[in-house]
Amino acid sequence: ATLPCFALAILRGCLSPFRKFFRSLPFYGACKALGHYPDYWYWNLRGRPVRSPHLLKQRTVREYARRYSLRTLIETGTYYGEMVAAVKDDFDRIYSIEFDPELVRRAARRFAGDPRIRILEGDSRIVLPELLKSVSEPALFWLDAGYWGWENLQRDPERLSAEVEAVLSHPVKSHVILMDDARMLNGQKGALTVAELQSRIAARYPDRRFEVLHDIIRITPL
Repeated sequence: ATLPCFALAILRGCLSPFRKFFRSLPFYGACKALGHYPDYWYWNLRGRPVRSPHLLKQRTVREYARRYSLRTLIETGTYYGEMVAAVKDDFDRIYSIEFDPELVRRAARRFAGDPRIRILEGDSRIVLPELLKSVSEPALFWLDAGYWGWENLQRDPERLSAEVEAVLSHPVKSHVILMDDARMLNGQKGALTVAELQSRIAARYPDRRFEVLHDIIRITPL
């Protein structure tokens, strides 16, 4: 068993530079998007495990935008711009916040020709409250709990609760929050648990509904 594991480690080491190079190519985001349908089909074949495929996340964002008549999307965690690219025609305005400067540059180049889209660089705990000062109508928020799954990143235990607090305490009371990767809120590495987040929201905002389905937290007006 040791030899196959050793060989696998070597193979991964050899492939790592190739993956890094491939991700640096300008068309990587588009190529990655091609895998969304196979990923969705495979997810169904496996009996719909906890981690939800990106295609389902896109459909959830569209569903809640339609249900609550929301024309503004605010996202934390642009990554390769997959969500923005998938739903850009469903919104009048999209703001996407990304911490990594290189990913910011990639997304800014990708969406430079679309005046509806703004890519914002910085810590979402700081950028989001600033952005909210200019928001005057209900918006859909797509927040990234998957931050807790990233390796070698200094984590702020209160980042997500601060973002949620900024949205729910905003003068506009009909915002909708969707939070990706709910499974990452497991109490490990300083993270909140889903139950702790739900308890905080119930105590401070009793007029909000809190649900979890397909690894997505959904916080909506009652």
